[in-house]
Amino acid sequence: MEFDQLRYFLRVAERGNFTRAAEELVISQPALSRSIQKLEEELGQPVFERTTRSVSLTDAGKLLQARAQQVISLLEDTKSEITDDGRSGRVRVGAIPTVAPFFLPQILKNFSAAYPNATLIVQERTTDQLLKACTQGEIDLAVVALPIPVKYLEVKKLFSEELFLVVPPDHPLAARSSIRLRDIEGFPFVLLDEAHCLSDNIVSFCRQRSFQPVAVERTSQLAMVQELVSLSHGISMIPAMARVRDQSDRRVYRSLTHPTPQRTIAVVWNPYRFQSRLLKAFRAVLRDAS
Repeated sequence: MEFDQLRYFLRVAERGNFTRAAEELVISQPALSRSIQKLEEELGQPVFERTTRSVSLTDAGKLLQARAQQVISLLEDTKSEITDDGRSGRVRVGAIPTVAPFFLPQILKNFSAAYPNATLIVQERTTDQLLKACTQGEIDLAVVALPIPVKYLEVKKLFSEELFLVVPPDHPLAARSSIRLRDIEGFPFVLLDEAHCLSDNIVSFCRQRSFQPVAVERTSQLAMVQELVSLSHGISMIPAMARVRDQSDRRVYRSLTHPTPQRTIAVVWNPYRFQSRLLKAFRAVLRDAS
């Protein structure tokens, strides 16, 4: 049983599909299939139940998955600990889409300047995907919005930011200097897909005040939310970091009062994995930039 075999097995188990796993591993699908077949021959039983479109774990596969994750984590941590010089190495960073393009660029630039021999790998995913990747050791840390529905990851708050109401310039609320939540109850909303935590933040804020926002459209990109608002498809709430970057005159941003909606951004990591000096330095940069 080889290291690469276990790594390939875990990727197929996670994706549930040989084609997608092969693409992410940058190997051919026949080579991936041969590796898994060899693994199954060595174990004397299948680890996957195969259908025409997907694969699922057998009982033996579920046991192997748990053990393989432990083995690979141990080997990777051992290598990292031995080679940890505090200046070089790899930091794998994850961030949610409503944070990554606004908060990370300057941080990545500053860190690369201070640690030119370090390699930064950035992944942009939804919160659930990032927490899973962080738990399994696929990334070293993740920048997400609270709350975090897990108890086994270390969580440190970075900062809180306002969620601004965004409306088209000709909207009735655009001329208002003071807007309360009850003033927006009758208007339709444009929100991100349910997989994005920003939508949860908005809906949760409204529900806590006995108001259920009606989403007439959903999209996967924050920029598309802004564009749809410009086209008078609805109103929405946008994080301060995205509002600062928006120079368009096709949208008007206003603060809500009594109370003002906010979200809290935090960094999370797996405390059971080896914490290199380089990783700790990156967390310090995140903290100082907040």
